[in-house]
Amino acid sequence: MVYRFRVILDTHEDVFRDIEIEASDSLEDLHNVILQSFGFEGQEMASFYVSNEKWEQGEEIALFDMGDKPGSVRVMSENRLEDTVWREQTRLLYIYDYLNMWTFMVELADIVEPEDGMSYPNLMYVEGQIPAVAPEREFIIEDMDDAFSEEEDEMGLDPEDYDNLDFDENWN
Repeated sequence: MVYRFRVILDTHEDVFRDIEIEASDSLEDLHNVILQSFGFEGQEMASFYVSNEKWEQGEEIALFDMGDKPGSVRVMSENRLEDTVWREQTRLLYIYDYLNMWTFMVELADIVEPEDGMSYPNLMYVEGQIPAVAPEREFIIEDMDDAFSEEEDEMGLDPEDYDNLDFDENWN
């Protein structure tokens, strides 16, 4: 089987690639195709994250196992696409270069039979140019004022009132 993915750069402009790749290929193969199709050199770390319909980040599948215990992290080279993505689980987040945080939404668009004479992976369609620098990430913290007021109510403390917090700043 052949998976058809749309890989969208998380930016305001339309920047995406449509890619065909064999379902039996590894996530590392998909990682390499994404890098090539967007023009990255591939010198930085990257990870896929299993995602849901709201694009929330789930389990990490890293390029290399850098966990505390060997084998504690799923690795791209050891995970096939067909074992990670299917008709009911269609979305992945892909982060490339942790310093710049290039963020991509990867969605399985279709599953088709391979075409005779076609070699895979295949870059089907290109839209937009990747910007010179990674788009800034907008981190939204919902209702922090409410969180502080709840904390103040529970403990009787005001985190903004530094002078009245009960501790000795010169304790050592």
